[in-house]
Formats: sequence, structure tokens, C-alpha cells
Amino acid sequence: MNGRILVVDDEPQIRRVLRTTLTASGYEVVDARRGEDALELLRDSRFSLILLDINMPGMGGLETCRQIRESSEVGIIMLTVRDSEQDKVDALDAGADDYITKPFGTPELLARIRATLRRQPAAGEGAAETVRLGEVEISLSTRRVVQNGKETRLTPKEFDLLQYLLANPNVAIPHTRLLQAVWGPDYGNQVEYLRVFVNQLRKKIEPDPAHPRFLLTEPWVGYRLMLTK
Repeated sequence: MNGRILVVDDEPQIRRVLRTTLTASGYEVVDARRGEDALELLRDSRFSLILLDINMPGMGGLETCRQIRESSEVGIIMLTVRDSEQDKVDALDAGADDYITKPFGTPELLARIRATLRRQPAAGEGAAETVRLGEVEISLSTRRVVQNGKETRLTPKEFDLLQYLLANPNVAIPHTRLLQAVWGPDYGNQVEYLRVFVNQLRKKIEPDPAHPRFLLTEPWVGYRLMLTK
């Protein structure tokens, strides 16, 4: 099996189609029709990834995503019929790793799943296993971030992005290069992804997120992680 996927959608037909498609591609599939059901399943089972519909009765997808992120780093892809930039930002801000708009084709869905399941390679031989940014200590081997003795939880993609920036310090990295390195070769134009994830990282590693000291914006280019200050 390629992994275990939880499909959360209130439409039975969508759940059936996704189960058939994903099973044929080598994934084990469990489904739920409500956010509340998904949270219950997550208490007792482990999943590689969650496909989570935004528009559901009861607890909506955004709130479900936020609650999952309080205790889990599982990959999350949000599903929705809405495609405005604000909808994407809301989904990513809630903790999703990616966002896909209905209707979508099987190749696109499978590519997004593979991208979300990717992990950045471990630090190369000779690279520092632990990096300090002010009061923040980052362990690349254990993927842990500790500030003043207290662990700060990062989502998998947040850590992937941070790890890539740490591997390329003090240089401006273009948006496209960051997107393709962290999310995969099918990405490159989703600048709003980076804006959301960088803002989230700043909240977790910067002393003053509104006036970043380490994770800097390079206007019209991309981002730079400063290790020399």
C-alpha cells in the first residue's frame, strides 16, 4: 500500500468515486461524511493523508482542519467547489497543506497527493543537525522546533519549507524554486501558498512576526532566511 487516506465528504457519490480511484492507485481508503466523524476516527487510527471537503453540514471543513492541526501533523488536502484566492488562503491558514477545486481529474488529484506525502530529504552529510534562530532551536533530524524549552508544532509542509530555507541560507530564493522544491514540479504559480506558509512560520520562529528578523521577503523575487544576524 502507498498509504492510508481518510476521505471526509458529505456526498456519498464523491466518497465512492474517491474510494475507487485511490484504491486502484494502491492506497488504503477510509471515509467519513462529517467532520465530527473524522475527528473520532483520528482518535483511534493513523492516516497518511486526509482529503477534507470544506462545505459540510455540522462542523465545516475549516474548523475540522483547525482541530486536527491542534494534535496532528497528518497531511491535509482541502476539497471545495470554490476557487477564489481568499478561499485558498482560508484553507491554508486553517492548516491545510494543499487545496484542490472540484471537479478535478484523477491525474491532478494523484499528483497533489504525492506532493503532500513528499518529505524533504534529510540534511546532507556534514550539514548541521541543529540550527538556532535567536531563542528558537531547530532539530533537522527529529523535525522538532523548541523555543525557550517549549516545543512549537509545525505542520509537515511548514517544516519542509523551513528546512529548505535553512539548507539555502542568506540568499534570495525565488517563489517558483521554493514551490517546486517543497510541493513538487507541478507547482510554481501558487504564490499565495508561500505567503500563507511564510506568515505562519514567522508566527512560530520570529520574536516579532510583524518585523521579521530571520525570514525576510525579497520583493518581486521570493524569500531569504538570514542566519548571520
